[in-house]
Amino acid sequence: MNHEIHFQETLTQDEQQILWDGIEKAISAKVGKTGRYELCFLLRDEQGEILGGVQGNCDNWGWLWIDSLWVSESLRGQGFGKKLLETIEDKAIALECTHSHLTSFTFQAVDFYKSLGYSVFGELADYPKGHSRCWLKKELVDR
Repeated sequence: MNHEIHFQETLTQDEQQILWDGIEKAISAKVGKTGRYELCFLLRDEQGEILGGVQGNCDNWGWLWIDSLWVSESLRGQGFGKKLLETIEDKAIALECTHSHLTSFTFQAVDFYKSLGYSVFGELADYPKGHSRCWLKKELVDR
């Protein structure tokens, strides 16, 4: 049998699901099912246009992973980022998560997350040059 590796720029939803299912199967054989539960909240205007959102997942291990949070530049500084973050955290707490973690760059939102109770537990300097990529975490049970 011949096996080949092929490059492609993006995955279809089905292809991504195959990868996630394979990872889940490998993990659950060692430590039980992750219980991964996808979470997504969108901020829309009256016409339905997306002006912000937060997306992530929580698991059986009590952790919320925040994959992405974005607010349109026109709405920044008005509390929408904080509200989106609190909304996903509240949902995760309802699903029995006790902690949250995420990554951000120093030129993006590290200070924003710190102001909302997150602390840096890892940093990769000069990624990109002159900046850092930071990994942050927060205990949700104190909220």
